[in-house]
Amino acid sequence: MPVERTDIDGLLVVRWPTHGDDRGFFRQTYQVRELADALGREPVLRQGNHSRSSPGVLRGFHAEPWDKLVYVVRGYAMAAVADIRPDSPTFGEARAFLLGEPPDGERIRLFIGQGLANSFCTLGREPVDYLYDVSDYYRPDIDKPSVAWDDPDLAVRWPVAEPVLSDADAANPPLRALFPGHPRWRDA
Repeated sequence: MPVERTDIDGLLVVRWPTHGDDRGFFRQTYQVRELADALGREPVLRQGNHSRSSPGVLRGFHAEPWDKLVYVVRGYAMAAVADIRPDSPTFGEARAFLLGEPPDGERIRLFIGQGLANSFCTLGREPVDYLYDVSDYYRPDIDKPSVAWDDPDLAVRWPVAEPVLSDADAANPPLRALFPGHPRWRDA
């Protein structure tokens, strides 16, 4: 099955084979009907975005009120997705994935449901081109909670010790500061 559910609700891994020859390769990156079967609803993608990040860059955890379908078309990156939805059974958990051109040659795409926070860092010496289609139009006035990239409660094992961060990402709070009274902290 090309679309795999993860243990975090709304986080899917999309795997399609790559067909290559001496000219290059072809691969399909998603089908809406397969995403719909895995989600139990049909996703709507309204805006496509493309970012380029230099070597050593880490873009911090951001959770927007829209679904996101991400894919690295050039370069190699590690993505991390954290569940920061306070009512979710997997609140405070994070999962990491390799995107782009990994040594094993497999390329995956991630579907990140609304409210999940995603982050990624570049690997290697080349820039990374990161494409993401989203289910709503960008609005500067939306609330998009952000979490510290190095939050010890998320325990993401980033492959960089001193990443290049934006000023905003360097100032993101830990998850405990966003949800100080959450039961997860009382049980820990």
